Amino acid sequence: MPRLSRRAFVSGLPLGLVGGSLAGSGLAPILAATPGVAAAPATPVSVTPLAQIRIGRFTVTALTDGYADMPYTYFPGRSAAEVEQAATAQFTARPSGVRFLFNQYLVEDGERRILIDAGPAGSIGQTGALPQALGAVGLQRDQIDAVIVTHMHQDHMGGLIVGGRNNYPNAELYIDRRDVTHWTDPAKRNGAPDYLQTSFRMAEEVVRLYPKLQAIDGEREIVRGVSIVDLTGHTPGHIGVRIEDGGQSLIMVSDMFFPVVHPAATDVFFLFEQDRAAAQVMRDRFFPRAASEGALIAATHMPFPGLGRVVSDRGQMRWQVADWAFQG
Repeated sequence: MPRLSRRAFVSGLPLGLVGGSLAGSGLAPILAATPGVAAAPATPVSVTPLAQIRIGRFTVTALTDGYADMPYTYFPGRSAAEVEQAATAQFTARPSGVRFLFNQYLVEDGERRILIDAGPAGSIGQTGALPQALGAVGLQRDQIDAVIVTHMHQDHMGGLIVGGRNNYPNAELYIDRRDVTHWTDPAKRNGAPDYLQTSFRMAEEVVRLYPKLQAIDGEREIVRGVSIVDLTGHTPGHIGVRIEDGGQSLIMVSDMFFPVVHPAATDVFFLFEQDRAAAQVMRDRFFPRAASEGALIAATHMPFPGLGRVVSDRGQMRWQVADWAFQG
């Protein structure tokens, strides 16, 4: 096991899975396109939390673009009162909803810098801090060699095209073909609810602005030790990313986990989930296997840095934050 420091997290066991939160007090605006929710300019967070872990030859740095509070009504499968009660018990309740983080992960091996997701970049809540976070580790966006987008919801790709520009001009872009097809289909857009329209618009901009976009099919290796995992359900082409080297591994599972409700209840969803049946099947398969293997997991919306494990506690699945402080 590697030596751990204040900015490092314990490494995961080999993974065979198949295919403190940010400070902030005011009420964060939610999705600008969501009916009944007032839009307001987002203010980037003023702190730059960083956390690093070694996975073999890789350094994985957890970054964040910021946070937003999601209404208690956004969790089909449970009443708003039930979600609020659970959030209160877990100290993640806010007057306007459940506190969501937007975590991204930088993967470096001394040769390539790969970013997993690009954050909402001010399109949701108090976000827009990813460039600042990259700057804290001495990087500009034009130094990123590749960006893997786990799916084409606005909170995962907004940073790619904020300001109407290609903000990662030297990066190859990897997105599952099923998501590219879905989010650029005019018929799908015309039939979608208002709260998904921003994602459809952004998807078109991403395709237009990124000539290096690679629409990928199925599980594949991006570089040695960094591979795609199929986690379809949340969106048609929802993917995860496995980082593996030297007998250690980490899997970034994106929106397989949502705060408060997961992993305890696989029959609770999020408003933006597009195929709830498929999402539940995936979680029903994934959570027990992750628990049995002790897999180290990174999740976009869990409290920063989003690293933890699924554990089985008297038959109940729960999230166990990965130890990290003062280890060694």
